[in-house]
Amino acid sequence: MDNATWQAEQFERQRPQLHAVAYRMLGSRSEAEDAVQEAWLRLSRSDDGSIGNLGGWLTTVVGRVCIDMLRARQARREDSVGTWLPEPIVNVDDSDDPEQQTLLADSVGLALLVVLETLTPSERLAFVLHDMFAIPFEEIASMLERTPAAARQLASRARRRVQGSPTVPDADIATQRRVVAAFLAASRAGDFDALVAVLDPDVVFRVDTGSRTRPVPALLTGAADVARQVAAQGPRFARHCQPALVNGTAGIVARTSAGVIAVAGITVIEERIATIDLILDPDKLHNLLLTD
Repeated sequence: MDNATWQAEQFERQRPQLHAVAYRMLGSRSEAEDAVQEAWLRLSRSDDGSIGNLGGWLTTVVGRVCIDMLRARQARREDSVGTWLPEPIVNVDDSDDPEQQTLLADSVGLALLVVLETLTPSERLAFVLHDMFAIPFEEIASMLERTPAAARQLASRARRRVQGSPTVPDADIATQRRVVAAFLAASRAGDFDALVAVLDPDVVFRVDTGSRTRPVPALLTGAADVARQVAAQGPRFARHCQPALVNGTAGIVARTSAGVIAVAGITVIEERIATIDLILDPDKLHNLLLTD
C-alpha cells in the first residue's frame, strides 16, 4: 500500500469524529464539512512521518480551523439583526438508513447549539472538546496557546452558561413526541388555551428567517405571547407540518410541493415545551437531508 492510500484510509477512519467535533463547534453541517476538508488538505501537505498521534493532530487542526471560522462569523454578524439558529439534522421516520443514523449520531439539540453560539470561540472549543469528547485540558491548552489552567477556566465558564439554560430535554422520546403532537393539534385548531397548557410559562420562541422578511417576531418569550402568535398563524401553517426528529429530539418539519419550508426544534422539559427554534432560512433548508 502506498503512503497516499494509507493516509487516505487513516483519515476516513477519523472523519466521523472530526465531523462530530466540527458540527458542535459550528452548528452547521456545511461548515463542518468545510472544516474537515481543510484538515484533509493540511494532512495531505504535511510530513505525516512526524505525526505521532494522527487522531490528536487532526482534532487539533479541526479545532483551530473552527475557531477561525467562528471569529470570522462573529465579524460578519456585527451589523446583522434577528436570530441566528443552527443548521438542523432532521429525520422524519424511524428508518435504519445508515446516512441518517450517522447524522443523528452527530446531532446535538438545537437549544444547546444556540447557547454554545453565545460563548466566545475559545470557551466553546474548551467546553466542546473537554465536556463532550473528554479531551484533556493539556491538549486543549496547546490548541488555544494557553495554560491548562486557563483552558479549564474557559470550560468552566461555558459550563455555567449551558447549565443555566433550558437545553436538556426529557429523556423519554415518547413523552417528547406526545407533547409535540398536542402542540401541533392545538396549533392546527388555533386553540389558545390548549397551547398555553402545553407551553412552559417561560417558553422561548426563536425564529431564524435568514435574509427574508420576518413573518413573525424573531424572539418571543412567555406562554401567553407565544400561544397568541401560534394561535394566529398556526391554522394556516400547521397543515403543512408533520412530526420529525430534529437533532435527535422530537420536533416538526413543514413541507409543501415546493419542498421543506420550515423546521422546528422543540425542547420538552417536564412535559412542557421550554424552547421552540423555528428555522425558516431557505439557505439552511435547501440542502436538508430527509428520509420518509
